[in-house]
Amino acid sequence: MLMDRISLLLVIVGALNWGSVGLFRFDLVAWIFGSQTALGSRIVYTVIALAGLWCVSLLFRDRNAREEML
Repeated sequence: MLMDRISLLLVIVGALNWGSVGLFRFDLVAWIFGSQTALGSRIVYTVIALAGLWCVSLLFRDRNAREEML
């Protein structure tokens, strides 16, 4: 449950970053770390990608099982 929320939050951050790239040509992650190829940027991009993969599992989970966990 906690991992689901953290992953969803990271995916939202990634989506907002890509939105800013598309609309304003501004990559917030690259700006923070100096470039897209900086180690920090690459780590953030990788963590967000892993969170996206985790969120794919949310599509295939049984809704009733999730509600029982709450």
